[in-house]
Amino acid sequence: MRIEIERITKRFGPVRANDDVSLTIQAGAVHGLLGENGAGKSTLLRVLGGLLRPDAGRLLFDGRPVALASPADALAAGVGVLHQEPLDFPPLTVLESFLVARPRAGGAARSALSRARAAEIFLPRRAARDELLALAARFGFPVDPDEQVARLTLGERQQIELLRLLSLGVRALLLDEPTTGISAAQQEALFSALRRLKQDGQAIVLVSHKLSDVEALCDRVTVLRQGKVAGEAEMPAGADRLVALMFGKALAPPERLPTAGGGAALSLEDVRFGDHRIELRVPRLEVRRGEVLGLAGLEGSGQRLLLRACAGLLRPRRGRVAVGEAEMAGRPYQAFLRAGVGYLPADRRREGLVAGLSIEEHVALRAPRPGLFLRAREIRRAAERAIEAFRIRGRPETPVELLSGGNQQRTQLALLPADLALLLLEHPTRGLDIESARWVWEQLLARCKGGTALLFASSELDELMRYSDRILVFSGGRVSRPVRAAELTPDRLGRMIGGELDEAAPAAPAEHGE
Repeated sequence: MRIEIERITKRFGPVRANDDVSLTIQAGAVHGLLGENGAGKSTLLRVLGGLLRPDAGRLLFDGRPVALASPADALAAGVGVLHQEPLDFPPLTVLESFLVARPRAGGAARSALSRARAAEIFLPRRAARDELLALAARFGFPVDPDEQVARLTLGERQQIELLRLLSLGVRALLLDEPTTGISAAQQEALFSALRRLKQDGQAIVLVSHKLSDVEALCDRVTVLRQGKVAGEAEMPAGADRLVALMFGKALAPPERLPTAGGGAALSLEDVRFGDHRIELRVPRLEVRRGEVLGLAGLEGSGQRLLLRACAGLLRPRRGRVAVGEAEMAGRPYQAFLRAGVGYLPADRRREGLVAGLSIEEHVALRAPRPGLFLRAREIRRAAERAIEAFRIRGRPETPVELLSGGNQQRTQLALLPADLALLLLEHPTRGLDIESARWVWEQLLARCKGGTALLFASSELDELMRYSDRILVFSGGRVSRPVRAAELTPDRLGRMIGGELDEAAPAAPAEHGE
């Protein structure tokens, strides 16, 4: 399918998320869409996917004008969107989720409720199971049709979502930051599938903040800046040129400054924790105030479980957990909050923020409540200060789901108390462009300088090695002893993630300023 975008404009109040955007996406090619967070990439994808109606301009599919009033219209026209957060059904099994998504009545898309009823009553489950397994085998995706979606990793959920779209017969595939938060093996499987779909004549649009992904996959790139087309380039174009188109300047990582020393912010002794898949043990771990501890490993290897155990969201099966001098094992999440522990989950929309509420309402939720009523004027001013201080591209009344991924992350950071003893983060720069990621780390390192200890999980080896004082590696149900980041190379860290944990030497807490 050939897609032509002609002078598309989309406004949200006074903000023009897309401003007179025109470009052409060819069949049998991968077209990259680059730009900083808030540049209008996701908005354009939502217009193409029928989730938003443009205020001006038109779309042409294979030369014919189309008007998309809903995602069902886009699917009927052959366009499918693979969202950064998969639109799946966690309570259902993989097969049930696959069935719910498939319209059947006359080839027209129906409501989710009627599809669910059809899945339960009419659709032949055996035929659907065979179709799912055949598609999975074609692309080398390991799939268990009877597994509950809620138990899958992000990468596995993404694979199921892709298979579901292909079962609908899409001819154009739109991907929004598809490699954030997935393992290297899952990324390679995704890239292999996309190359195969490209050979089959699919039109593919790839939105990504990772220049390495764009350079590996794309035939052509369009760069958006502040809602407008800043330029286009045939690939390979070179990272320097793409960065210049995105930001108008070269970017350098934030400088690591000496962090505050002091006592232990977090202490673990013989802690055992896990879920239905895995059980892990940390014999002993001490993280000092101002230290940065990175958590490395394939998705689903236990990093998230450790973070949740240290936040009071998962009760360890045994062992000692202390924040400062306070014994915390077995205490609820609210007690960890009072002890100065902050937690930023990777899934901003489901766990970090409340869909339907504005920035201002989130600030109100965070505010102390000495009485039953909040002063609207004070809350408004606090929201305005947060927007200015954290450079959030939105207004106090903007619903958080309308913010870009980078601005949602900035909003989460703005809601954190200033005087935390321990900050726990899952993929803190997931889905962020280079400049936004740099800015986030400037804020985090400033907290370290003030004495806050950081524990963060990331799938990016460069990020782990650049910002960590020490790194804890999770692999195959085991947890390494912490290793100084200065003693690691990307190759050694990769081999440890692959299972070579015996070579990990014990490391004391880092001397700050190393």
